Amino acid sequence: MTSLTPGCRYSVRVSPQMANRIVDSARSILNKFIPDIYIYTDHMKGVNSGKSPGFGLSLVAETTSGTFLSAELASNPQGQGAAVLPEDLGRNCAWLLLEEIYRGGCVDSTNQSLALLLMTLGQQDVSKVLLGPLSPYTIEFLRHLKSFFQIMFKIETKPCGEELKGGDKVLMTCVGIGFSNLSKTLK
Repeated sequence: MTSLTPGCRYSVRVSPQMANRIVDSARSILNKFIPDIYIYTDHMKGVNSGKSPGFGLSLVAETTSGTFLSAELASNPQGQGAAVLPEDLGRNCAWLLLEEIYRGGCVDSTNQSLALLLMTLGQQDVSKVLLGPLSPYTIEFLRHLKSFFQIMFKIETKPCGEELKGGDKVLMTCVGIGFSNLSKTLK
């Protein structure tokens, strides 16, 4: 079970009408699944807005177990890549959030590598985390962890069943290296 926590739509140096277009298109997708969606808008103009025009959307969902899953999209910088319509951006961001919810796990696909790094650097004890299917970035990151820290993760696949909803899950287990800050003063 998942509920949506407040999302944020932001824009700088573009028409404030972009906010409504992004929010309406994201709601058109998400309202089919859950009715109480809160998306705040933040429009910056003048000196506070920086020098580059653009807009984006950040959506967050919280599971009943307290896990936060997120998705974020932003428009392409001016002169780089194809122009993005606000409606397309809102819809695509909503679909990305729904994909993260389907993938499940304790960490969204964007932050899988961060969780694994913290496990690697943690205490010399067993650490476990349940993730959704590993992203290509995370797979490459595991290779880097092996070459830099000589850490091997035990990887157990957990097929989706009655208690695990959505896609297949991966249980990652390792023993941390017990990294400590050498510059830290001891009392």
